[in-house]
Amino acid sequence: MSIRFEVLDSRPSAMGEISLRRRYDEEAGAEVYEVKLGEEYLMSSLFPVAEIELARLGLARTPGTGLDVIVGGLGLGYTAQAALEDTRLRAVTVVEYSEAVIDWHRKELIPDTEGLAADPLVHLLKSDFFAAAMGDGSFHPGEPDRRYDAILLDIDHTPRHVLHEPHTAFYTVEGLRGAAAKLREGGCFAMWSDDPADDEFMAALAEVFTDVENREIWFDNPYTGGQSSNSVYLATKA
Repeated sequence: MSIRFEVLDSRPSAMGEISLRRRYDEEAGAEVYEVKLGEEYLMSSLFPVAEIELARLGLARTPGTGLDVIVGGLGLGYTAQAALEDTRLRAVTVVEYSEAVIDWHRKELIPDTEGLAADPLVHLLKSDFFAAAMGDGSFHPGEPDRRYDAILLDIDHTPRHVLHEPHTAFYTVEGLRGAAAKLREGGCFAMWSDDPADDEFMAALAEVFTDVENREIWFDNPYTGGQSSNSVYLATKA
């Protein structure tokens, strides 16, 4: 008999209490793993489709081999795991603010992405993605000139609905220029969003990158009996 509800871990953070929960969902007929920040739901194992597509779409437009990739936000691990399906990868650095989230993966508490933390291509880095991406920040402080082939970002709900107010500076032309400076020529910036395309953010992307687009990603929703959607922003460094 599956456990109806269990909090696997809960810890304080600068943005609020973060917790990993497991429960049996009767609508889906499956065990579900969820991450909450305070009272906000951040992610669910029921709806990983767009997180997976973030990696697949982003890397599909990334040229070359021996790819060096940044994943912003670890979460339940679906984006990083999907990135590893690309055989051109040389390294995946997952930048995660919460030590708790990193621990969940090292302890293999999430069955769908079990083994991710132990993969030799994966480096789990406890750091603030936004501080590293903007200005003179660096994802690898000992290698300030290191450039990446792709940045795959899934942290905030949308460019307007952020988890922490300081993140808002990233979704501006100046903030995006910081991210672009970390990419090699032809590199891809890709980002998950809970909402369809935001016109203001699309315009900011177009000032910094080329070939800017937003893809709506549809998936089955057992609660509505229909489909719901997230979206993925895609842009290329000229």
